[in-house]
Amino acid sequence: MNDTVLQYVLAAAVVLPLLGAAAALLPPPPGLKGKNPDQAVLRHGVTVTGLVLVLSIVLAAGFDHDHPATMQASTDISWIPALGIRIHLGIDGISLPLLVLTALLTFLCALYSYFKMPAGPSPKAFVALLLLLETGTLATFAVLDLVLFFLAFETVLIPMYFLIARWGGENREKSALRFILYTLLGSVIMLLGLLLIGLKAGTFDMVALATDNGSPLSHSTQLIAVLAIGLGLAVKAPMWPLHSWLPDAHTAAPTVGSVLLAGVLLKMGTYGFVRILLPAAPEGMQTFAPYLAALAVVGIVYGSLACLALARRGAGGDLKRLIAYSSVGHMGFVLLGIATLTPTGVNGALFANIAHGLITGLLFFLVGALKDRYGSTDLDSLAGQTGAALYGKAPRMGGLLAFAAVASLGLPGLAGFWGEMLAMFGSFKPAPGLDRGAYLVFTAVAAFGTLLTAAYLLVVVRRVCMGERDTVQAAPALADVRGYEFAAWTPLVVLTVLAGLWPAALLGLTDPAVRTLLGGS
Repeated sequence: MNDTVLQYVLAAAVVLPLLGAAAALLPPPPGLKGKNPDQAVLRHGVTVTGLVLVLSIVLAAGFDHDHPATMQASTDISWIPALGIRIHLGIDGISLPLLVLTALLTFLCALYSYFKMPAGPSPKAFVALLLLLETGTLATFAVLDLVLFFLAFETVLIPMYFLIARWGGENREKSALRFILYTLLGSVIMLLGLLLIGLKAGTFDMVALATDNGSPLSHSTQLIAVLAIGLGLAVKAPMWPLHSWLPDAHTAAPTVGSVLLAGVLLKMGTYGFVRILLPAAPEGMQTFAPYLAALAVVGIVYGSLACLALARRGAGGDLKRLIAYSSVGHMGFVLLGIATLTPTGVNGALFANIAHGLITGLLFFLVGALKDRYGSTDLDSLAGQTGAALYGKAPRMGGLLAFAAVASLGLPGLAGFWGEMLAMFGSFKPAPGLDRGAYLVFTAVAAFGTLLTAAYLLVVVRRVCMGERDTVQAAPALADVRGYEFAAWTPLVVLTVLAGLWPAALLGLTDPAVRTLLGGS
């Protein structure tokens, strides 16, 4: 497809949700009000996110797959000439999958909300915030200017804060406040690092910075930039020990908020490491990579142990909180892959990003459905005599939960396997200049983490899908998967299987682009 056409398609995909958010706040035209104005605005959300998904599919279809390392669909317009800031958009093999994932998950959340709107204020504000969130996330993956990246990165925080604080569950305001304080503090530090790179290099353009591969920046400048920007990105990733905002935010958020937080927002932090720090400050990354890897594997084990503690009988663990802690472990594999500074490891990190978005998005959808049916996600309640035993009461939902769990633990043939395996392969043989002995230890710890992951997820499947063996009694049937749930969840199941069986489709996009960012290694 002509690159000029793709240029307009990408710009439209980024801007359309913003226009849709403004339109959602206006009174609906008389002919579109229908019998229920609330349903009209929810239909508007489904329509706009559906159009954005179509545009993202057009981008993927028109993308030149023979040259995925080349920036395509580029728009480059001067915005603030005095500071050298430009409206620069473009996609390559790294950003395209994340952009499509964002469009897909946002559409599925809008579709799910049309039938199951979370309790809270007016649907108008809910739809407007959902669309504003989509604009910010799409822009984060599409912009190629450091200042625009920061603005897009920050745009996401406000709508997510209000989605948690106004439509969330118990302790929602406290959890939302903690979320925004952590991320804003990290963002302030990140801004200083971005400005340092831009001013010292003489450009804020990410493409130019990647082409120069750090040559305009001194070693000390790179160290400071990696430390400042890395801290801001690590909060969003989330990296242990900067993760403590995540479990509370996930537990309090409405279902669609949890899906988007896990499926999209966490990816923004790791994407920043790959897009900005790896090419623009390679010497700084070389210095800090072992520390990043060490914190990553601590996060893998810590997240798994926290999940095991929550999964124990009598612990009073919350299933939603457990899945939130599992994200700390899974994103640890992403950070480990990045810290290897190798094409194998970074490709694994990018693959794990997409796999985590699909699988954990499905898990949060399923947990939200369980809460709708039981009024609780307490594991002891779900597993007890009044609880799930889903295989007998709602077999399709039980089967889906078991599927998502085994996909999350990295079963070969499903999407979760490849990213974690490639990250560990990269750690087994890290980039030249890194201490291989230390990385072999990191690999062993990460492999131990996979065993812990399997342990807690199998405990969850046994308890929730089968119930406690000494308390399960005959119980009335439970509402199984409904039509709108089937529509929202099926694409995630299909893509999880396809990515597991055909990993080359994704790796063929990311690998050339990753090698270019790493200096053609």
